[in-house]
Amino acid sequence: MSDTPHRSRLRWLAWLAPGAGSLRRYLLLWLLVPQLVLWLGAAVLSYTVAARYANLALDRSLYQASRALARQVKPMGSGLLIDFPKAARDIIETDPDDRVYYMVSAPPGQLILGNQRLPEPPPEVSSPNGLGPVLDKPRFYDATLQEQDGAVQVRVVALYLAWGDADAPQTMLVQLAKSRIGRDILARQILHDTALPLIGLVLLMSLIVWASLRAGLAPLARLHQAVISRAPSHLDSIQLGRAPEEVQALTAALNKLLQAVRESVGQQQRFISDAAHQLRTPLAGLKSQTELALREATDPSLRARLTLVHESATRSAHLVTQLLTLARAEPESSHVMARSPFDLRRLAEELTAELVPRALQAGVDLGWADDETEAAGSAPLRVTGHALLVREALSNVIDNAIRYAGRGAEVTVRVRAEGDQAVVEVDDTGPGIPLAQRQAVFERFYRGTQEGLGCGLGLPIVKEIIERHAGSVTLLDRPPHGLRVRVRLPLAARVWLMNC
Repeated sequence: MSDTPHRSRLRWLAWLAPGAGSLRRYLLLWLLVPQLVLWLGAAVLSYTVAARYANLALDRSLYQASRALARQVKPMGSGLLIDFPKAARDIIETDPDDRVYYMVSAPPGQLILGNQRLPEPPPEVSSPNGLGPVLDKPRFYDATLQEQDGAVQVRVVALYLAWGDADAPQTMLVQLAKSRIGRDILARQILHDTALPLIGLVLLMSLIVWASLRAGLAPLARLHQAVISRAPSHLDSIQLGRAPEEVQALTAALNKLLQAVRESVGQQQRFISDAAHQLRTPLAGLKSQTELALREATDPSLRARLTLVHESATRSAHLVTQLLTLARAEPESSHVMARSPFDLRRLAEELTAELVPRALQAGVDLGWADDETEAAGSAPLRVTGHALLVREALSNVIDNAIRYAGRGAEVTVRVRAEGDQAVVEVDDTGPGIPLAQRQAVFERFYRGTQEGLGCGLGLPIVKEIIERHAGSVTLLDRPPHGLRVRVRLPLAARVWLMNC
């Protein structure tokens, strides 16, 4: 239980720390809270000063009235002559809304004139030095009077005067009191007149602070926008223009990090490319040697072993080619390659023609169907991107159809325009892909079947390349049986508008 205040204080300090939330809120808190505290302190100080000067004004008026009242009591012989006409009474009681109480007593305590019996002054007023009252010097104090409608807080002046002969000196006490209502009203009015301008100044200062913080943090907002609006492949240095030194230092640190990432990615890509090229040469030699050995071998068991070696070499060479293609399709590598507009219809048609011999070797009927070409001539479908990568993606789609459709199947390639998109569809009459596996086949190294020499990278490469070109690839059923692979790419006009 004793640790609770300490923990609460730590939570409060943690909340005030800049890492606990918004930097703007943190700065506003530390700039506006001191202003509020200073404003409250100024208000208290203003009220104190106002009350002091109101007291001075009230004391001055009480002193003048007490002198005027004392002049109405004149010593005469061994007695006192009271000359207090109505005009003098009206002068003392000038304010009808603020009643004045007065009392003259000689000796002190024995009333000879007044409209209210006032309490005797306290000892610190009647005898401040312990030697009796100080004559002819006003003394002020606060008191409480009991009236029919309740207690009244008053300000009282006490004036001791000497009279009588030198042989028999006498003392007369003149007391005059006035309600403190007028003084409090005056103090509140002074506070009101000073606090309102202070409130206006505080609000204006708060607005200026908020605007200054917004302007001061604008470079951070620009830096944030520059970072989140970048594609993962965009590793160029960030340029902010004019910005404070602190933001420039942060930008320089980010640029240094981006440069390190660029160098690391470049080294990785060079390593992958070099490794793939180094592997392709011996694998190609191994395939050639196994082909020659198969032609010369007559022993059935030896031919079976050579066939397995040849298939392994073929699969390894295909895997190396796919890995190299996948490396080029990565965002870091595709960003380096230049983008340019090209005719997707012509690319797909040429690719289909090139793959016909492979299809014939696999016993598959590969064909081209383009209704738009027959109706309107060879209208180009221009898209913007990396033509080599898109060609590799379409080659993987058609190659997969040839590999897995089976002998006697038909594979049809068609291209058309739909709105602002170009659509390429590859249909086959093979067994297709079960619906439960259509998401998994886009994962790297996943194989839906163990038949063929695939390595589980064909469709992941297609998805990687097409999505880098702001497109999409979907797997659909082809009635009555088979698979339809639909690739969508934005037309060049749409890409140009997106880049603008």
